[in-house]
Amino acid sequence: MEEYMLPCLSKKLLGVECFGCGTQRALVLVFKGEFTAAFKMFPAIYTLLFFLALVGISFIDKSRNYHKPIITLAMATAVIMVVSYFIKHFYI
Repeated sequence: MEEYMLPCLSKKLLGVECFGCGTQRALVLVFKGEFTAAFKMFPAIYTLLFFLALVGISFIDKSRNYHKPIITLAMATAVIMVVSYFIKHFYI
């Protein structure tokens, strides 16, 4: 699975990591059961996975309204991504 990962075009072309750098590697670490390493690689991995699961459930279960939890998780994921990006690049 690791052989087929897509390269980050931002990092490759501009030499700067994007906000999503590390997502694929963190996902592989989650599948391997290395949860702490996945969080260190990409701190928003768990909120992102929960967000994607909730979006999938909302397509299946049409009887409930998932709008507010989906928006909340999307915003939480975005905030975690931005904060971790700036911590990684300006404080470490």
